[in-house]
Amino acid sequence: MARLVLFGAVLGSAEAFQAVAGLRGTASLSKIAMQVAAEPVTQQAALAKAADEARGLAIDSISKAKSGHMGLPLGCAEIGAILYGQEMVYNPADPAWINRDRFILSAGHGSMFLYSWLHMAGFDLSMEEVANFRAKDSKTPGHPEFGWTPGVESTTGPLGQGVGNGVGLAAAGKLAAATLNTPEHTIIDHHVVVLCGDGCLQEGIANEAAAFAGHEQLDNLIVMYDSNGVTLDKMAEHTQSEDVKMRFEAQGWEVLEIDGHDMDAITKAYKYAKESDNGKPTLIVCKTIIGKGIDEIAGTCAAHGEAGVKYQDSGRESLGLPADKLWYVSPETYEYFDGHKKELAAKYDAWQETFAAWETANPELAKKYADAQAGVVPDLDSMMAEFEVGSGVATRNAGAEVLQPIAESMPFYVSGSADLHGSNKNYMKGVGDFSKNNYAGRNFYYGIREHAMGAIMNGMAYYGLFRVSGSTFLVFSDYMRASVRVAALSHVPTNYIWTHDSIGVGEDGPPPQPVETVSSLRLIPNLDVMRPGDAEETAAAYVHSIERKTGPTALILSRQNLPVLANMPAADKRAGTKMGAYTIVKETAELEAIIIGAGSELSMAVDAAAELGAGVRVVSMPCMELFERQSAEYIESVLPAAMKSKTVACEAGVTLPWYKFADKVQGVDSFGLSAPGDEVYEEKGMTVAKLVELVKA
Repeated sequence: MARLVLFGAVLGSAEAFQAVAGLRGTASLSKIAMQVAAEPVTQQAALAKAADEARGLAIDSISKAKSGHMGLPLGCAEIGAILYGQEMVYNPADPAWINRDRFILSAGHGSMFLYSWLHMAGFDLSMEEVANFRAKDSKTPGHPEFGWTPGVESTTGPLGQGVGNGVGLAAAGKLAAATLNTPEHTIIDHHVVVLCGDGCLQEGIANEAAAFAGHEQLDNLIVMYDSNGVTLDKMAEHTQSEDVKMRFEAQGWEVLEIDGHDMDAITKAYKYAKESDNGKPTLIVCKTIIGKGIDEIAGTCAAHGEAGVKYQDSGRESLGLPADKLWYVSPETYEYFDGHKKELAAKYDAWQETFAAWETANPELAKKYADAQAGVVPDLDSMMAEFEVGSGVATRNAGAEVLQPIAESMPFYVSGSADLHGSNKNYMKGVGDFSKNNYAGRNFYYGIREHAMGAIMNGMAYYGLFRVSGSTFLVFSDYMRASVRVAALSHVPTNYIWTHDSIGVGEDGPPPQPVETVSSLRLIPNLDVMRPGDAEETAAAYVHSIERKTGPTALILSRQNLPVLANMPAADKRAGTKMGAYTIVKETAELEAIIIGAGSELSMAVDAAAELGAGVRVVSMPCMELFERQSAEYIESVLPAAMKSKTVACEAGVTLPWYKFADKVQGVDSFGLSAPGDEVYEEKGMTVAKLVELVKA
């Protein structure tokens, strides 16, 4: 095929591109050459037909559901045609193929865009499922859900999350390539594509993620910006006036501007972005008409919802779709995609040959890869030394120790921090730092970007190869909360290491003293919140976070030293921790009272029981959620229902969640103060003496 070569002697690469595409706009001043195909769209008529039929699927499904978002599926149809019908590399028969191009629909409200193209591309998504959009138990829910619909790479809905997920997937791709590729065999060289809108880029999380991607030169990332100038309430000009292109260029991105309905321009931009290994992620600003295809709503705020439903018939007619056949995909379109699938299958088969040769040449590396893919967890308990009984160890320091054997024995475990490695104590020794100078490093430095860190972590977890953890102060978990919630509902096993867990932070004062935070995290379904009471419980909590594969785990760790309790052997404490709660002090007389302790306050409960006498049991409950998943028999053996009125819970935080287990609670229902930690505990009534009084009351 003929090639057209343009040199940016005066113009930069992006401006040279725009000269080819016939577009206006300024450009970066880098003086590099670029090449674009002269006739890039191989089947213009077939893809144009597919685009209009994808519009029809969206119109019909949203009309049937009487809810949903028509604007993006109609406005971005040509983008979908080029991505799924020509440019992206994937295999519908193996949607988990490690070297596939990943597509993230950050603007998840436009989910019918994704479902239409997944169906036509040949993924296991029937037309019946497409027609059942938003119906109970359908494979086409209102927003894309990871693990539910084949071909959906991430759960999106909260705007901007998908941009962060895409950055995480791109970082994971760089790390995988640096880890697995050899001079003889390249098995990882895919790209990550994100489709986002004005709403995504107005969210701060997207800006944080973009800054990280630009700084780390993630040039395997392509973000397609559906720039239609329309937001839900009003036209975008009412709420934004910044130059998005200049903002991204300032953050180290290549930025191209195109007509988002011109398939030649889309193809040229995509090919350039994919082939330009220039150390810059690419933003393709696609100027589109929201709701294109239904004249009554096109280009208006009404396209953001289901306003187009009442124009279903006229819209379908204008698209040339048969009036008597809803959810219509022509035989010609199916035939085209059948042919395209064969082309993709040939690429997949060629990759399999390369992969087989790589396996043969690198058996040890191949074994590590296979174990990571299969989720194999080594015997971590045996690798973690016991801690000295009676010594004082902050659980964040205990975490630092137990993290090392995890890092050493699990070569695809990654960690990172939002500029707080020194405080969170989660730095892994001997594995290097991930950066543009070393993509093989496994310690991530996110900068002060907790919002983006959460979404990037999810993206790396979606990748399917890495076990991912990240850290910051517990109070900053609120910045990450949307990402944590998405991880929980997506059932991805991300791990959060959140330190400085209570009013024990002391002199720093109320702003960094978590009071309500732990209790609020316990409200998130499918999130295991583990607040270990000593170093041995910390070891078990870390192991549990690795062994758990159906959801995320929060590790809540102290800054202050806590005694390594001597009440039972380390192995028994670790086993009990993995049950969520266990009896750490067994009564030696008739049971009169139970004290539940958690985290920093467990030792208070043990000391109080010693004063109260032989009839008091102490239960350590590092994780409510895990305890409640145990058998009814086990729960009753630890906390007999008949003893609830004589049970007291003790934790330096908001008391409300504890009334599920105890009728009396010693806690903190107001913000802290600036003073030494022990004085804050005294002021808030968190003392052994007060606990003894409460048990006796």
